[in-house]
Amino acid sequence: MSKHIVIDPVTRLEGHGRIEIFLDDAGQVERAVFQVPELRGFEKFAQGRPAEDMPQITSRICGVCPMAHHMAATKALDDLYKVDPPPAAKKIRELAYTTFMAEDHALHFYFLGGPDFIVGPRAPAAERNVLGVIARVGEETGRKVIAVRKRLRAVMATIAGKAIHPVFGLPGGVAKRVTLEQQEEFKAAAEEAVEFAKFTLGAFEKIVLGNAEYVDLIRSEVFTHRTYYMGMVDESNRVNFYDGQLRVAGPDGAEWAKFETGRYLDYIGEHVEPWTHVKFCYLKAVGWNGFEEGAASGVYSVAPLARLNVAAGMATPAAEAAREQFFSTLGPGPVHHTLANHWARVIELLYAAERMRELAADADITDPHVRNLPTATPREGIGVVEAPRGTLFHHYQTDEKGLIQKANLIVATQNNGARISMSVEKAAKGLITGGEVPEGLLNMVEMAFRAYDPCFGCATHAQGAAPITIRIHRRAHQVKAS
Repeated sequence: MSKHIVIDPVTRLEGHGRIEIFLDDAGQVERAVFQVPELRGFEKFAQGRPAEDMPQITSRICGVCPMAHHMAATKALDDLYKVDPPPAAKKIRELAYTTFMAEDHALHFYFLGGPDFIVGPRAPAAERNVLGVIARVGEETGRKVIAVRKRLRAVMATIAGKAIHPVFGLPGGVAKRVTLEQQEEFKAAAEEAVEFAKFTLGAFEKIVLGNAEYVDLIRSEVFTHRTYYMGMVDESNRVNFYDGQLRVAGPDGAEWAKFETGRYLDYIGEHVEPWTHVKFCYLKAVGWNGFEEGAASGVYSVAPLARLNVAAGMATPAAEAAREQFFSTLGPGPVHHTLANHWARVIELLYAAERMRELAADADITDPHVRNLPTATPREGIGVVEAPRGTLFHHYQTDEKGLIQKANLIVATQNNGARISMSVEKAAKGLITGGEVPEGLLNMVEMAFRAYDPCFGCATHAQGAAPITIRIHRRAHQVKAS
């Protein structure tokens, strides 16, 4: 008799999700489906709101990455009102943003993804958490993690008014200047962040790369997909979180496209499936050809691994040295191993800390001229940043009074949606091979999505009505919604 396994809820992620695994009579996986049952309606209830409210409204989408939505929305307002912020405002924004990226990457490594490696993927579930991590690495390290994150959040609060729901972004600039006293605080915090990032990279090298079993798991075909990749780069094709062009690399690593962020609709399409609230993004020129990998499939990935794969380098020295080690070990590139996202994320933590240090020391951030007032009649604006989980798009269309008529939000987890689903199914088929299915093995299936650090609270939207549905699974596992 066939067997149906449900993992509900999946754990250590933002938002809610479930995995349904269907086994045949021999205990082999026929199908594994990753579903997101929640619905968020931000695109819909933004309609009729003043565009200036969007940086505050959208920061409520997610309590983990509110700065990403606040910044994308603020940049969309710049474009909407056709106003360019002064140099001080741009650097203050990027300083706040790189601080946020460092803090968020540390959160994922130690609290969400790290337990699978530091504690162990098959360890008891009660130990696979931050307390289990502290038990392995020591109380002193745990205190260091908490202290650094607290200090970084204090920097964000000083610049942005609040660490969780920032209020400083305005069309054409920011709400307040940085004082000389605050700059000294930021410089000291940045130095601490750099040392912490180097410590974290060293811990990863010792605990993960020093364990042959873990390295084999990262390299395994079970956690490998050969897809396209997308990320933001500067004028030298180096990773940039705040501004730049979008670059797409093919499965062979060659540049497939490079374009201004405002042209994203020329390149990205969205596909809908009836069994989940996440819309699946794909490359329009290739087309939607199902949950397949390879050059003939339009599926692509974002997030730290994708950013490293599309970039020619990192813009700071220690992060660049770490990137070179990454590709010399797993490369030469592109690296298609999903679990390598964890290593890439720690490298980005180091880059964010180094870039924070550069910006904190920049004399421009104390310039009192932090805003250019907008004068243009609003119509349409697009803002894009690299969120911790990948490329984030905010696109607003308004009337002449600046009231939102249409909002389109494509978040990182939507960009990753198809590949996440593919990763979960491939892991289930590769790891579950008949007989008993212990909880530790199911956790390894969850590791397939956890590597992307997904945010399903951000990613869930709907086209049209979203009624309550009854799902009926036929023998062949098709889903009929009614």
